[in-house]
Amino acid sequence: MKQQETNPLSIPLTTHHQASPRTKSSSKTMGKAYGFDKWLVIRLLQMGGNPPICIVLWDGQEVFNTSEKPSKRIFLRDRGALYKLITNPDLQFGDLYSAGRLEVEGDLAELTEIIQRTIPDYGQRSLWTRLLARLYLIKRNTLSRAKDNIYHHYDIGNDFYKLWLDEQMVYTCAYFPAAAMSLEEAQLAKLEHVCRKLRLQPDETVVEAGCGWGALALHMAKHYGVQVKAYNISREQIAYARERARRENLQDRVQFIEGDYRQISGDFDAFVSVGMLEHVGLRHYQELGGVIERCLKPTGRGLIHFIGRNRPAPMNAWIEKRIFPGAYPPSLGEMARLFEPWRFSILDVENLRLHYTKTLQHWLARFETVAEQVTAMFDPAFVRAWRFYLAGSIATFAVGELQLFQVVFTRFDNNDIPWSRTFLYQDR
Repeated sequence: MKQQETNPLSIPLTTHHQASPRTKSSSKTMGKAYGFDKWLVIRLLQMGGNPPICIVLWDGQEVFNTSEKPSKRIFLRDRGALYKLITNPDLQFGDLYSAGRLEVEGDLAELTEIIQRTIPDYGQRSLWTRLLARLYLIKRNTLSRAKDNIYHHYDIGNDFYKLWLDEQMVYTCAYFPAAAMSLEEAQLAKLEHVCRKLRLQPDETVVEAGCGWGALALHMAKHYGVQVKAYNISREQIAYARERARRENLQDRVQFIEGDYRQISGDFDAFVSVGMLEHVGLRHYQELGGVIERCLKPTGRGLIHFIGRNRPAPMNAWIEKRIFPGAYPPSLGEMARLFEPWRFSILDVENLRLHYTKTLQHWLARFETVAEQVTAMFDPAFVRAWRFYLAGSIATFAVGELQLFQVVFTRFDNNDIPWSRTFLYQDR
């Protein structure tokens, strides 16, 4: 992968600072914080539900709005950072952290979790905040826009992801039946868990929508003897998956197709999608349901694995703009729009939320060990942005703001279904 002169997130870069107060000379350069500045900080803390944190201003003054002095501190490096933060905290917190104008003392995931536990529910937030958060829902994930969105995140280079993902390059929630499992073991357990839920049999046909780097498709072909068509619009991922299939001599059983889910054709015994629904967009759910309807055999079954919510709400503005443009994690009620027009029956729902918290903890720990290499590939702002994304995601799943659902379904009149979940846990 070629080194990048600037990071692909387009975040303005400033010099990185350690999370410590400014010296007296730099405080004079920035100017003394006034009463109005401190009032804005209090207002900002109130907007966040008065979390037990302290905000340290550029001149060293500390401001908090709790009865006891909190132990966690955030440092604002200049007055402009405060003004940006107050106008749109959801977006600007991540941008300012990425640019080094906002710093955090101690564990970033811990502090983010503290904030998320006190911040008001989406419906109770200010009208301005709710309007800003919903603006991106106007956008439609057309085929061309979907390709742009995927390029923004997944096509930044296989070499980058190789540094910190597991050996199979699985970039979705792992499954930890035993808490002490390594990330490699847990990702293999997830692949196996999905295959068991689909009750795959030799020589069956499977279509996968959004196949990542190909781990699941290859696992299904190698260990279950099925024929797989796997679709993906990420050129980098498809190239990697095809090369791996050649190395493992599975190219006659797995066909990796550079194409959108809307281009799926054929008849299949199973439909599977892991980590793609978040990128489809609410307005296209019926369209995706129609694709499943036309490609699934009468006794076919399917599984959709996705990040979701307990009730509808827009995605975090910073994540949507900087990390996953066009993404939306639906509630179970919203995702049912896939099934209801076509009378699909939901057979099973499992929530793996805490498994995603643990997965993200593994990812962040690995990412930190290669931060210098990532800086050489991109720049410090890119590293800080991804640190913020991973740490913030740990907190979001830990507090239950996001969920991880696996939904198994079939046609409404298919009676070839298991009587219990016993088959999931029996030896093969």
